[in-house]
Amino acid sequence: MSWLKQSIMHTRGVANGNVGTTHELTEDRQGTFHYTIGPYSEPVMEIQPGDRVVIDTRDAFEGKIRTEQDLPGQVLRVPFLNPQNGPILIAGAQKGDVVAVHIESIKPRGDNPRGTCCLIPQFGALTGTHFTATLNQPLPEITRKIDVDEDGVYWSKRVMLPYRPHIGTLSLSPEIDSINSLTPDNHGGNMDVPDMGPGSITYLPVRSQGARLFLGDAHACQGDGEVCGTAVEFASTTTIHVDLIKDWAIEWPRLETDNLLMAIGSARPLEDATRIAYAELVRWMAAEYGFDLWDAYMMLSQCGQVRLGNFVDPKYTVGAAIRKKYLLPV
Repeated sequence: MSWLKQSIMHTRGVANGNVGTTHELTEDRQGTFHYTIGPYSEPVMEIQPGDRVVIDTRDAFEGKIRTEQDLPGQVLRVPFLNPQNGPILIAGAQKGDVVAVHIESIKPRGDNPRGTCCLIPQFGALTGTHFTATLNQPLPEITRKIDVDEDGVYWSKRVMLPYRPHIGTLSLSPEIDSINSLTPDNHGGNMDVPDMGPGSITYLPVRSQGARLFLGDAHACQGDGEVCGTAVEFASTTTIHVDLIKDWAIEWPRLETDNLLMAIGSARPLEDATRIAYAELVRWMAAEYGFDLWDAYMMLSQCGQVRLGNFVDPKYTVGAAIRKKYLLPV
């Protein structure tokens, strides 16, 4: 039996895992892409719980970096980065609910798909930034264009990296704030968690009527931390299956795969993001899996896992996870 049939999405969702109408969100239908995530932008479509959406995403640079001669400082305009599809309304979603997003597939888009990785001035883990101010000069601007297909990421003649795509930015709207698409927080946002790829289910807390789902920033691959500031950014065709879980009070995003559960926190400094993630996971285990709070805390010290999403964005992101096998009843 597929693990999806036993997932939280399928057992608690309004649609119980059934797939409804399939919608297409092409670039033409999207029209205007968004650089902020909030309750004020015009919805692009409304779907029912259980519907599937096939989405054409742009890369994080909106396709403006076309060659290795295109330098970020010349062609990009900060903060107009990380364009988002949406917002997509989910019928019946109200504050206190959760939207479940099952990523079914992420495919390279275009006749000759290429990804982009580059060094952007004052952006990245190993350089001075606006948040970590130094008197040193920025690192050099360098652009890499990388061929991508579903067999691999062709970094160089020497190295082929595995094609392990994920969605960097997945979010619902905050209640009243409109937050730039580069910043993660408890609404989701630019979390850059590599586990958020095909086969995963992300659970996001609803804070505004209709939930208002945003998605973008596909990566063909990424290591923990996204240390230089960019992954292999590429345009994608991403297919998601969406459901609604009523009356599930969660504060931060959560993620489920076939073998683990993960709570996700975003903050600065990095240790606070880790604390948020682990605290949410401890509470989750106590509330829904029959663990004593302090026993869960001590047990995670022995078997908990940490996934570093990014430590380059305005807030850093960490996922704290536990293998599902430790949650099974005796």
